[in-house]
Amino acid sequence: MDLDLAQVRAFVVTAERLHFGQAAAELYLSQQALSKRVARLEEALGRRLFERSGHGVELTEAGRRFLDPARDVIRAGEAAVAAARHEERALRVSVWGHMFAPLRTIRTAVLREPGLDIELSLRPGFLAALAGLRADEIDFALGRTHALDEPWPAAVTRRLVRLEPVKAVMSASSELAGVSAVTPAGLRAGRLWFPAPREKVEFLDAFTQRFDVPAEFGGINLGLDPFFGHLREHPGLFSLLPGDVEVLGEGLCEVPVVDPTPLYAWHVIWRTGERHPVLADLLATFAATAREENWLSYDPARQWLPEADQAVLG
Repeated sequence: MDLDLAQVRAFVVTAERLHFGQAAAELYLSQQALSKRVARLEEALGRRLFERSGHGVELTEAGRRFLDPARDVIRAGEAAVAAARHEERALRVSVWGHMFAPLRTIRTAVLREPGLDIELSLRPGFLAALAGLRADEIDFALGRTHALDEPWPAAVTRRLVRLEPVKAVMSASSELAGVSAVTPAGLRAGRLWFPAPREKVEFLDAFTQRFDVPAEFGGINLGLDPFFGHLREHPGLFSLLPGDVEVLGEGLCEVPVVDPTPLYAWHVIWRTGERHPVLADLLATFAATAREENWLSYDPARQWLPEADQAVLG
């Protein structure tokens, strides 16, 4: 059978919103027109894709099976149009996790190949980056991924590109400030603080639970300057940052964490099947940088990774 791309797109957007009104608004259609497109697709497939009720809409089993391949169909159609038009544009690269300064990793890699045609943007988090890929707003993104409420989407590829040792950062007045190194157990003398809900910083949450370190989460992430200012003013607190993030201003101290050293994992994600000509060169540059900088070294006898990161590494 021949698939109608307009019908497939109507299904995909409705499946992602699980709301016909919101999907119709996104596609600039009337709700009646959207419903007709979905109904025609169901008729052509001979399968119901949605269960409709007074309480909302849910995917059927057939709809769940169809969703990821349907996304691939839409992307393939867009790629075919772009190829026919010979559209040339930069690879749209985004980052998330600005407190951990992800641009450092991008910068280290692309300085090897300064001619790479990329444009950069910032996303507020992993889910926003994932949505940007699905909506074709970006082509590639770097940050830290985490578990989803669904299986990892086949339409998105993920690769681990860097394992970065973290350090403890604290006020120079902290009782931990005078030591040359500290173990995770030694950090129990203070309280780990980070200005975000616990569920938004699962690496720090996993660390505090694994090593039984007191923690204080919450507040608003306003960037590194206010972050360092809060630590400077509260000697009982410390936080963890990647090892080469510069600690700014007087009155602060950084201490290596050892036995084991926690490693912060950076991932890149892109649409499976993406054909942008710069993508292969950028991935090759990351791989070469990882070899040269020893970015993917992991020794479980000396270093610690959350279980989720160990699974990706494997």
